[in-house]
Parts: sequence; structure tokens; C-alpha cells
Amino acid sequence: MVDVLLGLQWGDEGKGKVVDYLAPRYDVIARFQGGPNAGHTLYVNGEKVVLHQIPSGIFHEGIINLIGNGVVLDPVTLKKECDKVAAFGVDVRKNLFIAERTNVIVPTHRALDKASELSKGDDKIGSTLKGIGPAYMDKTGRNAIRVGDLLRPDFEEQYQKLRKKHIEMLGVYNNFEEDIASWEQEFFDAVAFLKTLNVTNGEYFINKLIKEGKKVLAEGAQGSMLDVDFGTFPFVTSSNTISAGVCTGLGIAPQHIGEVIGVTKAYCTRVGSGPFPTELFDQTGEELRKIGHEFGATTGRPRRCGWIDLVALNYACMINGVTQIVMTKSDVLDSFDALKVCTAYTMNGQETSEMPYQLNGVEMEPVYQEFKGWDQEVSKCRSVDELPVAFEEYLSFISDYLKTDIRYISNGPGREQILYHDKDVQV
Repeated sequence: MVDVLLGLQWGDEGKGKVVDYLAPRYDVIARFQGGPNAGHTLYVNGEKVVLHQIPSGIFHEGIINLIGNGVVLDPVTLKKECDKVAAFGVDVRKNLFIAERTNVIVPTHRALDKASELSKGDDKIGSTLKGIGPAYMDKTGRNAIRVGDLLRPDFEEQYQKLRKKHIEMLGVYNNFEEDIASWEQEFFDAVAFLKTLNVTNGEYFINKLIKEGKKVLAEGAQGSMLDVDFGTFPFVTSSNTISAGVCTGLGIAPQHIGEVIGVTKAYCTRVGSGPFPTELFDQTGEELRKIGHEFGATTGRPRRCGWIDLVALNYACMINGVTQIVMTKSDVLDSFDALKVCTAYTMNGQETSEMPYQLNGVEMEPVYQEFKGWDQEVSKCRSVDELPVAFEEYLSFISDYLKTDIRYISNGPGREQILYHDKDVQV
């Protein structure tokens, strides 16, 4: 059986920590989409570690970690990450596997990404400039280099052909200059390293493990509201971030999907451009950013902050088929006297609780319900019995609105700071 863990907002929900926490219950952790634009933060031996490409189960001995075919892989980022992980005594050659069909990000993808974003001016989408979009474009255009191709004798020829195509494409961007050749030595060194890792036929590999009764957790990157089909288009990522992407991103059939675990913050954040209905531009928004240390794990950019949006969250639960929710960063709200929850939008004088087809350029106002703060340090709670009454009321309202159980609560950055929110069940 394959359980899925994914973000329900615009990314940065704290998925890495949750995967790290749940990992001992699984035999396999598999990434199924996205690329080095992901930033999954873990704390290992008290030290902060941010993973961009490697699945978040890598620090657990005996757990298989698979990078699936739905991912776009940057060999340079992967090599640096493997070196970082090795410093903790982890041998990636033992428990890291990469699907042959995984598409590769080459240096000219990064150049195309940068040139395209710069050309948009004020309409830029907030790309991380990692080459993810151009890599996915080559995938759909049937021009991509895949990990399996790196092992072929004609790889160099294939690379030069793709490079030539990209250089011609860059010619349409006036006055854009980039020393791509300076990136290539690092790229080819990283390719040589990648060849020493476990490259496998991903779909046969994962299905064999499922047939053997192994428990798999599919780890999502970014968030549901950044899905290329169902997110706030065009300010989205280039892959399917929702649960449906697991099947195509790993090569498994839908009947293998079990639990769908959705992760949301106790409030809302977004990095980069795009609609954000509950964004706060006042001191409250600044306080959320400051207390929550809201800066992108991948880009370092300050995150936009606002109250939790239940319209968007309910939409994300619907399209993913979420069966249980993890709420993170609940402790960030400790010092607020009053909290707000968005329950609907007002658009053109009409109130709606449905996510519109298009949010960009639409005049709308969030409809809020206010809650009393709890003025207590949730981070110090060691069981759900210690949680403040006001906090439980906040959770209960959200859970009832979404008609989905909030099963876990992350109440601090530590690995152990997760509470199982079911007093009747022992785990």
C-alpha cells in the first residue's frame, strides 16, 4: 500500500519534518514530482538540514529512498546534497535509488529559466531559477535527457544536441548573457558522481516492493495550490503536486493508494508572486513572518503571510482526497490575542465558498470568523491533554469545516514536537 503526504497550501508547510517523523512506519520513502525548488527542512542531531532532491527518509537506516520518474533532477544539487548527508554518516549508495526515467536538469535549463523570468518584468511568476520549468517543457516536448541516458555511450552527443537547441532559444532574449560554459564542468563532474549511485527501473522497482508488502510513503513537494492544473494558474509550478501525480510520478496504479495525509500550517504563507486572498500587509503579517521565521528554505526570500484560508484548504482536501491532516507551526500563533479564519470569499457582491477558476486580477475580499487566542505556549505541551481550550476550539472549527480529522499537530521545530491528536487511540 502507498500512503501519500503532500502540502495543502502554497508549499513550505513543513512536509519534510512530518515525513521524517512518520518515516519509521514505512519501508520506502519516494519523491514523485518537483525538483530542486523543493526545500524540506529537517533537524538531525539538533542541526538544521534542508533537502531539495533526496527524499526525507534518508537519515533512517534501513529505509529505501526513491527519486521517481516524475521528478526533474539537477545532478549538481544532488551531489552537493549527497555530500551533506554523508557528513552525518549516511551512505547514500545503500538506501538511495533513482528511476531511469527521471528527467535531468542541464545548465542551459537554468539559463532559459533565468532569461524567461527576467523578460517578464512585473509579470514574473516568482521562479526559483533552478531550471525546473524548462526541464518539464523538454519532457513534454520529447527532447529531455533522462537519468538512464547518462549511462548510454551517446550521452555526450545527446547533450550537445539539446544544448544547441537551448542556445538558439536563448537568442530570442535580447541582451541576455550568461557564462554557461562555466557551469558545465561542475555539471559533468556531478553526472560522473550520479553514475555511481543506484539507477534503477523505477516502476518495476516500486511495484516489486509493493507486491512484497512493503509500506511506501510518497513524499510531495511544493503544495496543492501550486499544481500546474489546479493551482492559482499561471503562478504555479510545472508539475502535478496533488495525489493524482503519485501514479504518473512513480508508475503505480491508483488502487495502491491508501491514506492521503495533507499538511497545512496553522496560518498561511506564500513565496513569490501570485494571488493570496488572506495576505496581511499590516503589523500582524509582519509578526507572523518574524515569529514563524518565514523565509524560503530554497530561496531565502521572505514569505508573504496571512490568516488560514479554509476555502482554499477545503478545495485542496477535495482534489487530493485527503483522509487526515497534519497542522504545523501551531506554536507561532501563541502570542496573538485574536485569530481570524477565512470561511468564504466575497466576489462581485456575492459570497462563495468555492475556489474560483481564476483568482489573478479578480477583486475579492475574504470573509472571516474571529477566534480568541490562547496566550499559552503550545510548544511546551507534551500531550493533547495539555493543549489550551481555545486552541482546541480553533482546531475543532477547522476540522468540522473541512470534514477531515486533524490527526497530528506540530507544536515546534524539534523532531519530537509532534502530538498525535486522538485521545482515544494509542500509537
